[in-house]
Amino acid sequence: MESLHGLTKGTELEPMIKAVMQAEANGTMMYYALARLAKEQGMDDVAETLIRSANQEAVHAGFYSVLNGKYPKDFWALLETVKKAEIAGEAQVKEMAEKVRAAGFAAAADEMEIFAKQEGHHGVVIEEMQKKYKPAKVDTTGQKVYVCPICGYEYVGDISKEPEDWTCPLCGRPKNVFKEKAQ
Repeated sequence: MESLHGLTKGTELEPMIKAVMQAEANGTMMYYALARLAKEQGMDDVAETLIRSANQEAVHAGFYSVLNGKYPKDFWALLETVKKAEIAGEAQVKEMAEKVRAAGFAAAADEMEIFAKQEGHHGVVIEEMQKKYKPAKVDTTGQKVYVCPICGYEYVGDISKEPEDWTCPLCGRPKNVFKEKAQ
């Protein structure tokens, strides 16, 4: 399959593709929320239809993000950071669930505890993929490496060449918060 990675990055199309990408990502969230509300009102068939729409919107958002090169083509380093975030996310969501439960919202807390386990499982699944497919670590000797102080994502290369509105692909922080890593 021919890669479409970064096809529109740096072109006059980039802002338009970015806006559509964000709209599709927002649409994903909206359709899932609407599906939840429909299910709560006993309309399972409506919920299923809305979930199918949400899944399609998610695919669309992913497509547009590839066109604009939002995530690195060599995605393994990003997945390493995501794995760590997912594993840490299990404890964070459990802690949040405890606060929600203490506030008197037991049903919401019960679901959040399920979500916490799912977050941890995402990390395990990524680790299994890494064991099966991940290539050897890329040698960054002689290259600049910048680290996001929020999530730990590492950008290899000259980050100053990214547009001013470039953000961390994992946590969305602006490029000006990145710190050069000593090698």
